[in-house]
Amino acid sequence: MMELRKTFQFEAAHLLPLLPKTHKCRRLHGHSFEAEIVVTGKLDPRLGWVMDYADISAVFKPIWERLDHHYLNEIPGLENPTSENVAIWIWNKLKPKLPLLTEVTIAETCTAKCVYRGTDPGKPSGLASKRRKRRKI
Repeated sequence: MMELRKTFQFEAAHLLPLLPKTHKCRRLHGHSFEAEIVVTGKLDPRLGWVMDYADISAVFKPIWERLDHHYLNEIPGLENPTSENVAIWIWNKLKPKLPLLTEVTIAETCTAKCVYRGTDPGKPSGLASKRRKRRKI
């Protein structure tokens, strides 16, 4: 299997409405976000690639246009636009059109980023739940 990574940048403003009013992220502010889109697949022996990077760009373009220079809180589904929620939102928009998608990374600064791989972050993985069950025995 081969992995391709394509990075996109967008500028956007947001605030995190569920935080206490005293938290700095509760105030309106902006970021130079970076979204990294990862696809994984088999190398086509004839073409020598998994897919064309231009195809990744074409699928991401409408999403980028919706995010770039916008107020994220006004986008349906991003009322609480944490990096984690932005990653999930992008995943949900991309996955139907980009079946080889395996990861979305969102960086809101050069030192802070999150990675989403399509699992439900609210549910424990099978391994974690098995460990919990074992401890109860």
